[in-house]
Amino acid sequence: MRRLLAATALLALAVSGCGGSEAKTPAASAPATPAASATPVAASLTVTDPTGETLTLKKAPERIVCLTGICDDILVELGLTPVGTTTPELLTRPDYLGPAGADVPVIPGSFGGEDVTAIAKAKPDLVIGLADVHEGLAPAVEKFAPLWNVRVKSYEESIGYLRNVAALTGRGEQQAKAENVFRAKLSDGASEAEASGLKDKTVLAMYGGGSIGVNTTEDVLGNFLSQYFDYPWPGKGGGFETAQAYSLEEILAKAPQVLFVQSFSFGGSKPVTETYRDNPVWKRIPAVAAGKVYEVQPALWASGRGTRAFGIILEEALAKATG
Repeated sequence: MRRLLAATALLALAVSGCGGSEAKTPAASAPATPAASATPVAASLTVTDPTGETLTLKKAPERIVCLTGICDDILVELGLTPVGTTTPELLTRPDYLGPAGADVPVIPGSFGGEDVTAIAKAKPDLVIGLADVHEGLAPAVEKFAPLWNVRVKSYEESIGYLRNVAALTGRGEQQAKAENVFRAKLSDGASEAEASGLKDKTVLAMYGGGSIGVNTTEDVLGNFLSQYFDYPWPGKGGGFETAQAYSLEEILAKAPQVLFVQSFSFGGSKPVTETYRDNPVWKRIPAVAAGKVYEVQPALWASGRGTRAFGIILEEALAKATG
């Protein structure tokens, strides 16, 4: 997570969890239930990803470099470890690899401009990046390894990519177990949200680091949260920067009762809660007045995007919203 004028645009891309296109996620629907147990996918060197793109490898990948958090998430779900990462804060969480995550080499460079020499040094047989961010690395990276740029617009697509990587690596048993655990969390979360009346509680996930933005219902995190809470934050159209730019006055008008804040540290920026602490409009937001503003880890909320991350985010959001 590295990005300021250019960083602001890249921040919006990273937070959105998809690329720079304006394609919208479907309207929120009832969370999937574990009515039918997931079955292990068959091992295959050819997969069709959730966007309809086909990937064919010459051999099962054993050394994977992750340039985006969903990659790290998937590998941990499958009992694997990347040979290089750009999200060490995610890998070292106790619910990921814990202290062992510190042993994974960190790929230096800016988001979308990672050091290709460092990637090559990891001797990968597959590199996974983010669509509309890492295409520029393809000419250099593909001299030594395939570059697969993924695009996640919904948690169902997260499941799709989990299945893809499981097929490529022959980890179907681990995929089925992880998928069933995740779908059970979705079902339990829906039951808890209904029992606690959370669909009537207005919640907002926002981010900042020089400027503020809102996770709208047109990005993957906002869409996910809208299935459990009152989440009246549609995108505004235009590019990601414009679509997610809500003023404090606009936020106040919708009176959120709970705020989840992702504060990005770059350019000497302060946490969002500290930046706006003395702002009179900020103070009037119901969540702020009630002390229901929670700084959450950006590595998880902005970069995870896999089944493990969404499961943890759901548990954290429900616990804080009902607390």
